[in-house]
Amino acid sequence: MLWTAIILGLAGSFHCIGMCGPIAFIIPVNRTSKTKMFYQAFLYNVGRLISYSLMGLLFGFIGKGLYLAGFQQRLSILMGIVMIAIIVIPISIFNKYNFSKPLYKIIANVKSKLGFYLNKKSNKALFLIGVFNGFLPCGLVYMALIGSIATGDVLQGSLYMALFGLGTIPMMSAAVLLGNFVSLSLRFKIQKAIPIFVIIIGLLFILRGLGLGIPYISPSDAKLQLSNNPTECITVENDD
Repeated sequence: MLWTAIILGLAGSFHCIGMCGPIAFIIPVNRTSKTKMFYQAFLYNVGRLISYSLMGLLFGFIGKGLYLAGFQQRLSILMGIVMIAIIVIPISIFNKYNFSKPLYKIIANVKSKLGFYLNKKSNKALFLIGVFNGFLPCGLVYMALIGSIATGDVLQGSLYMALFGLGTIPMMSAAVLLGNFVSLSLRFKIQKAIPIFVIIIGLLFILRGLGLGIPYISPSDAKLQLSNNPTECITVENDD
């Protein structure tokens, strides 16, 4: 289900333009040279990809722990349900519990570092802007992290987040290079469709966990276990 990460990134990149776009619009790239501008946009996106991949490692580790605890294919079902629940449950209910409060100090430090490097004009600063940008709180990133948990593997969790980041690169690069090129009305229409994409991906994770024997979408339980543990090998003894 790694391909769902790219879909989530592509679909969610319009949301990224709304949330992270203001940062991308003011990134201090050298606009007098196209070569330098493209290279600096590349550095910014590499920084974001590294942040996403590191978070994927952590959440993939959590998924691996749940997998070893006996969840196995049920892990995919559970994460799919969580994705859908986050979309359908009113945001006011989540606001009551304020789950992100313990992270306020970390988020404040990230924003402080981001503001510091936005005032610098160097390749190192552009790379670090991408790194800290990647750690900013974002609903679509949270959805992708749930997907990385569902992989049940540390490396696949990291790869899932890297692919999600790749999906966002076209729009985020355009934001850096072209500025605010998407109209508010179009952005609003696309953002309204994003929850539908998330629900579809959640349903795909549920189907995957059910092991219905549908190629690529819901492989059988045996194939699913093999894909989650690619290093395992089956030895066959010859009867002589």
